[in-house]
Amino acid sequence: MARDVTPYEIIKAKREGRTLEPGAIREFIAAYTRGDLPDYQMSALCMAVFFRGLDSEELGAWTQAMLESGEVLDLSETPGIKVDKHSTGGVGDKVSLSLAALAAACGVPVPMISGRGLGHTGGTLDKLESIPGFRVDLSVADYRRLVRDVGACLIGQTATLAPADKKLYALRDVTATVDCLPLIASSIMSKKLAEGIDALVLDVKTGSGAFMKRLEDSRALARTMIGIGAAMKRKVTALITDMDQPLGRAVGNALEVIEAVDMLRGQAPEDYTEVTLALTAEMLVLGGKAATEKEARERLKRSVEDGSALRKLKEIVQAQGGNPKAIDDYSLLPQARASSEVLAPRDGFVTGIDTEAVGLAAVALGAGRLRTDSIIDPAVGFTLLRKVGEPVKAGEPVVRVHYNNEGPLQDVKDRLLAAYRFGPQAPPPRPLIVERLE
Repeated sequence: MARDVTPYEIIKAKREGRTLEPGAIREFIAAYTRGDLPDYQMSALCMAVFFRGLDSEELGAWTQAMLESGEVLDLSETPGIKVDKHSTGGVGDKVSLSLAALAAACGVPVPMISGRGLGHTGGTLDKLESIPGFRVDLSVADYRRLVRDVGACLIGQTATLAPADKKLYALRDVTATVDCLPLIASSIMSKKLAEGIDALVLDVKTGSGAFMKRLEDSRALARTMIGIGAAMKRKVTALITDMDQPLGRAVGNALEVIEAVDMLRGQAPEDYTEVTLALTAEMLVLGGKAATEKEARERLKRSVEDGSALRKLKEIVQAQGGNPKAIDDYSLLPQARASSEVLAPRDGFVTGIDTEAVGLAAVALGAGRLRTDSIIDPAVGFTLLRKVGEPVKAGEPVVRVHYNNEGPLQDVKDRLLAAYRFGPQAPPPRPLIVERLE
């Protein structure tokens, strides 16, 4: 590395809590991206950042280095304000699948670069790939074309877009540095700014299934990302949303696709529908397609009622190589060979769900990744038959497990039962939209 500063010195300086020079940060990340630094040294620096943090100048340099590690797309040939949404991750969070179609149907161009499952959370790309033939590995040229011609495109990170983040995204998953505020903020913002967006809506989760489990941490993450956006001259708003129980009732890739499509038919669970509409309404306002949230919601409601949002989803699926018939005929999606139910041990109400434990149970079943090279089974997952506040009688099913392999089944059912809490009274409802920041 240049400047006569070795990787060892940079790692040690951050470990000891000293401030890193912006130039040293840029060179460290550039060297890692080129392959001149091994994973273990980047892992060591990430762990030091996990414990010591980054100040605003360091974070700006880190994000800029991630952004400049590859190509920054120019989507100026697509008319209109390009708006994307990013979620910090949760369990049952399939919002992107229906949101992209809703926003595009209302005239907002949606360039969306998404990720795979990370830790206990699901990944948008994994869900999309459960649609037969759907391709998330499109070229940059195809991405530009589809954003312009279709109105939305959902792909994974390419070799040219924020390659430093692509390498780090996988590395953090296996080195216990996922839930680190500056690393999360720089990862999200570098990837999103590279997409060619003009504005961004953030879905920052809070609760037992979120990486930021405390509201104050979720608020800090939202403000950090809004600050990065402002420094880069992008409009950014954030909704802090509840993840103290899974969103909707489906957990698992193909199962979540079904629920996302059901939402575009007006038939999805109320909590999933509300969070999706709230986030998409923000996109319409930022995109200049509605003057107020109320007007945006009215447009979104019409797009569901007249079928235009569902037609847009089919158009997106077909344009990306998928079989649009699977949107109407769910039997064309991957199907688990069997199901088994988790039964309530007593009468009462569901008083709580350890959402992270549910996500880890999904990983154990095969719906998520134990390692970066793990193969996901798109058919398996859970249907939550009872959620927080709902009554239950002893022996009634609370979760249906859809499985292909009996090996982990009992362990998974034990995990799910342990994740559920029961009591004699229903708890007061928690707000779905906890806070809005801009």
